[in-house]
Amino acid sequence: MTRKRACYNHNGTVAKGAAPMSLKERIDADYKEAMKARDELRVSVLRLLRSALHNAEIDKQRPLTEDEILGVIQSEARKRRESIEAFQQGGRQDLVAREQAELAILESYLPKPLTREELVELVQATIREVGALSLRDMGKVMAALMPKVRGRADGREVNELVRQLLSGTAPSGE
Repeated sequence: MTRKRACYNHNGTVAKGAAPMSLKERIDADYKEAMKARDELRVSVLRLLRSALHNAEIDKQRPLTEDEILGVIQSEARKRRESIEAFQQGGRQDLVAREQAELAILESYLPKPLTREELVELVQATIREVGALSLRDMGKVMAALMPKVRGRADGREVNELVRQLLSGTAPSGE
């Protein structure tokens, strides 16, 4: 029995009647499509991403799971964000624009990020679920919370929010 190949629309959704593709298959298919379209930026970003995935597979000595693939994509996106900050401080707007374009391509493979309100609700629910009462319980809260938000929220932001809620201060940004 052959598996039906998924066809993805330009916005990353599966076309009607197609079987879903793994993230790695989608990246490979998009890479081939970008090569055919001669989209140099997309080809460059996907080539680097495929290389990072391949290196991670070599390190682990096995094929990556979907969560591990998401972790590699997040790592690459984080590098772009850090580069954007550094280039902005150095006044290199030309490089900032390129890094932002690369970041947009990488983010198209990540799940939709949580809004601030959704994140606050999730943190509060996890604090109640774990029964945390003070900052000493932060490790328990983070251990229970991070698998729920992985790929959908920045770890530093989550950490800061948990700290604020456990210390009794109102979360900033509301």
